[in-house]
Amino acid sequence: MILNVKLKTQRYDVVIQNGALNDIASLFDLDRKVLVVTDDGVPSRYAEKVSSAAKEAVIVTLKSGEESKNFDNFKSILSVMLAHSFNRNDCVVAVGGGVVGDIAGFAASCYMRGVDFYNVPTTLLSQVDSSIGGKTAIDFEGIKNVVGAFYQPKKVVIDADLLSTLDDRQISAGLAEAVKMALTCDKELFEFIENCEDFDKVKRNLPTIIERVLRIKQSVVEQDEKEGGLRRVLNFGHTVGHAIESEENGRLLHGECVALGMLPMCATPVRNRLKKVLAKCNLPCEIKCAKDALAKRIAHDKKADGNGICIVRVNEVGSFVFENASVEQILEMTEEAK
Repeated sequence: MILNVKLKTQRYDVVIQNGALNDIASLFDLDRKVLVVTDDGVPSRYAEKVSSAAKEAVIVTLKSGEESKNFDNFKSILSVMLAHSFNRNDCVVAVGGGVVGDIAGFAASCYMRGVDFYNVPTTLLSQVDSSIGGKTAIDFEGIKNVVGAFYQPKKVVIDADLLSTLDDRQISAGLAEAVKMALTCDKELFEFIENCEDFDKVKRNLPTIIERVLRIKQSVVEQDEKEGGLRRVLNFGHTVGHAIESEENGRLLHGECVALGMLPMCATPVRNRLKKVLAKCNLPCEIKCAKDALAKRIAHDKKADGNGICIVRVNEVGSFVFENASVEQILEMTEEAK
């Protein structure tokens, strides 16, 4: 299956196909110099599969984890490209989760003002969340994704076979983003997950969930490429979630933090249903960070303007509203959700 993402200035395909990595030579234009960016948590054979299909390849392997999405690694990637005489006709391929995709895409956007970027997301979270939309970034001064750019890929490959090496915690973290999309935009999908008897049943239905979520995200991004309006719905759960993630400093995964960040943004009846779904997906349901610690993090939220911070609220499953809220109001919602 191929989803064709149609933006005002660019189109690109998202190929959803089990075993697609084996066909990577025909799916990507690799007859040139290729920088493959991966991390040490990704099976090395995935990056090697891409490099073996390239005319000439250099592999950069980062340490796994959010802490790798920093300026030093960003500089290191650019230095490798410069040392190997990459030019504007060459390309970057990310083979990994969201951290790898974010930093590799940002490097591709900056090197010589932009070289081609391809993405092979290898985690459930990156397949359903960052594979479509072109957001690239690094973290800075303890704030997630505060330095970055919108930079669309040339093509994306979604290969569910790559998920077979993930442990259940990583699957759960990815499901948080799927639940996020369903809760805001697809009542039937939320109820589908809600009605699965247990975690194993949810896992067996991952291909259906992935496709449904990607179709939602495709629609949103096509209508609002650079987050001027509708696309802000994708930030549901992220205002408090990012603050928790920064405060936890790696102890919780991104998806786990988004799961917690959704709770304050729901009406009580919705929150009660959400907690049951999160528990079924083995996701945390209790916010433990101190109010004062979160206040400082939330104050630096990228969605803040003179009127406060734009938040996404869900009062009924499958729909959402945008609201402006002060830091104090968001903290009050968070305390209420504890």
